[in-house]
Amino acid sequence: MFTLFSAGDTGVWQITVCKPFRGDGLATAPRLSVTPNQTLTASAANVWQLAGVASYVRYVERPEKTALVKIQAGLGRAEATCAALIPIKKSAAWWDMTQEERRDIFEAKSHHIADSLKYLPAIARQLYHSRDLGQPFDFLTWFEYAPEHANDFEQLVTHLRATPEWAYVEREVDVRLTR
Repeated sequence: MFTLFSAGDTGVWQITVCKPFRGDGLATAPRLSVTPNQTLTASAANVWQLAGVASYVRYVERPEKTALVKIQAGLGRAEATCAALIPIKKSAAWWDMTQEERRDIFEAKSHHIADSLKYLPAIARQLYHSRDLGQPFDFLTWFEYAPEHANDFEQLVTHLRATPEWAYVEREVDVRLTR
């Protein structure tokens, strides 16, 4: 099942910021709806629409997956009235590597999982894969958190953007939301 992120005049989430971090941005819109869907059908009512699939966890070893499952919070918590959608497209150089080479950069060099664990469960997250769907981004990263954890979220994003992994990001848009 696909999850559709549709920007337009309707949706639970109010878009407060929509700016490119690297590469081209997305058109501005006042609201965002996030809905599970069976089909990828575009709607003229949307300014833009992105789709992704929440798939199995990649680039993790069993102890890391166990730690993530144990500590992470679910989406949709009442107190999590802040969110961020950060679509990311990685370079051809990233995709030309083997999975083992990508894992080495992702965790051994960038410590993506290990360093992110300290922000859980305050920040809930879900990764949606879109590369194989013909979408303009490879990943749609979705985060939810309470307003009192906004600084923690900023620290997390700043840290991740400074890692060796981010040298392979060629397009990234930062969409911030409230409800």
